Amino acid sequence: MNYHILTLFPEMVTQGLSESILGRAAKKGLLSVNAVNIRDYTADRHKKVDDYPYGGGAGMLMQAQPVYDAWKAVEEKIRSRQPEELRDRPVRTVYVTPQGAVFNQQMAKEFAKEEDLIFLCGHYEGIDERVLEETVTDYVSIGDYVLTGGELPAMVMIDAISRMVPGVLANGESGETESFEGDLLEYPQYSRPEEWHGKQVPKVLLSGNQRKIAEWRRQEAERRTQERRPDLYAGYERLMSCKKVLAGDKLLHVDMTELIARGQARLVFAEGKNICLQDKVSGAYFHTAEDIKAGCRMLEILHGDAGEESGLLVLHQEFMTEPTEKYLGFRTAMTCNQIVYTKHEKLPVTGLYRMDGKPAENGVVIRPLTMEHLDAVVRDYNTISDEAYVTDRIKKGALFGAFVDGQLAGFIGMHAEGGIGMLFVSPEYRRRRIGMALETYMINLGLERGERPYGQVEIGNDASKGLQEALGLCFSKGRIYWMEREERE
Repeated sequence: MNYHILTLFPEMVTQGLSESILGRAAKKGLLSVNAVNIRDYTADRHKKVDDYPYGGGAGMLMQAQPVYDAWKAVEEKIRSRQPEELRDRPVRTVYVTPQGAVFNQQMAKEFAKEEDLIFLCGHYEGIDERVLEETVTDYVSIGDYVLTGGELPAMVMIDAISRMVPGVLANGESGETESFEGDLLEYPQYSRPEEWHGKQVPKVLLSGNQRKIAEWRRQEAERRTQERRPDLYAGYERLMSCKKVLAGDKLLHVDMTELIARGQARLVFAEGKNICLQDKVSGAYFHTAEDIKAGCRMLEILHGDAGEESGLLVLHQEFMTEPTEKYLGFRTAMTCNQIVYTKHEKLPVTGLYRMDGKPAENGVVIRPLTMEHLDAVVRDYNTISDEAYVTDRIKKGALFGAFVDGQLAGFIGMHAEGGIGMLFVSPEYRRRRIGMALETYMINLGLERGERPYGQVEIGNDASKGLQEALGLCFSKGRIYWMEREERE
């Protein structure tokens, strides 16, 4: 991630962003901060960048020429590094203004997907409107109040965005499980000593019982949110109501209930047993309907909500496939059964892999994949050949490989929406229980994180079906339908 900050006070920005986590990330090459002094681009010999506004009024206004020339210099530098097919795409330029959309966690995740971000920091009474019209793609505020300049808000946003950049945080999960995730504030946290100022650490946190700890943390998060942010709690209650409805067929709707449980769900529509959620991570929509009439009404709402942006939709009833193809221009990409590990105990690993990372009796070592394995995954996993998606999964620490004598024998991962998948074993390593080792690893990892391990098996994939049955996973009676938007010429 490369940040380019157009400012009148470059030292303020560079000093503020050079310490702590962001400073270490910059030293590792995970992000860079390029503070550009707008005064360096003024045509005025006295380095003046402001003037009186036409029509009168209090204060001074930043002029268009120095702002535009500073922006243009940065834009050309970015363009020179981009591949030819991306050069017609506007460079994401954020103008920091109280008049913009209020910055939030979802916006931070969206901005983190960019390779370059330009921040334009205003001063005085603002900036000449004409240059904003030519350069700005996003108008963003950090709250309903006025500051003396845009540098502090820009630094706040950069800090939040950087936490979403893979590798910046020591714990790869931290950026995804914080305050404001899933409409709940973060639960209270405690460290040593066990007693301080006469106050004890809650006993449940010392118990080692991960299920009880997870339940306590959820209850505390609910209590804190209800007390401090009733607006957030109202949204959480709506999602919990949906979760109860979806639990009427737990196996079929496990993908939707896990979106809610993991804080990834945005509620698009809910009326009785008719529910539509969007995964805030992948952008995919998940739709379940009681009858075709209600389902089609949801499709109308979904069409207005998604526009042309989302290319993935998951249906939970076959009768919705035809209207989805007809009215939304989607096609059925896969028909699957949900598979769910319903037990709370971990699967045994003896003979499959070792917990200490050393080779097991069969020579298998399981560890996270790195970018050096990108080409192998893209080559071997035929269902998803999207290099950008595989890159994201590797960077997020969501792809794991089984290695035998240092050679990659197979891999498995967790999809952006939360399902286990992407399982592949090289032909020369098959019939050695490597697939079982990989899936056992992912199921146990999910249980450690307090998640319900699940995935999908495509109809007709008998080999995968046999593996799931051997591991004791349960199959949904109903099927789900992965729908893709038809490509238009």
